[in-house]
Amino acid sequence: MVSTDPDSTAAARDRFDVLIDTIPVPHDLGPYLSLVAMDGTLSQVGYLGSLTVETMDLLLGRKKLTSGGSGGLAATAAMLEFCAAHGITADIELLPSGRVTEALGRLERGDVRYRFVLDLSDLG
Repeated sequence: MVSTDPDSTAAARDRFDVLIDTIPVPHDLGPYLSLVAMDGTLSQVGYLGSLTVETMDLLLGRKKLTSGGSGGLAATAAMLEFCAAHGITADIELLPSGRVTEALGRLERGDVRYRFVLDLSDLG
């Protein structure tokens, strides 16, 4: 599912029991709550600052909005172990560290589809 594609999001409406929102900038949670199934949960793990949430988006379908919090090192390690055991991965674009200037320029232009990860193995 691609969240910026209206047809894709319409097809996924009320589909997910749990949806983890990792978007690191302020955004409307309403479209993501529409993807959560009856009694489902939208878990926000990034800091968005002040938000306004339309409570009707929560009431219809008895949906829950939670926060993953930061959890610290132990919780992060447990989460990564869980993801590894269950094949949960993130969509990234891997770049060698020598292309850091390109990555920063693309970030500034908003030319990033997922997340950049810099491979630092070429520094050793």
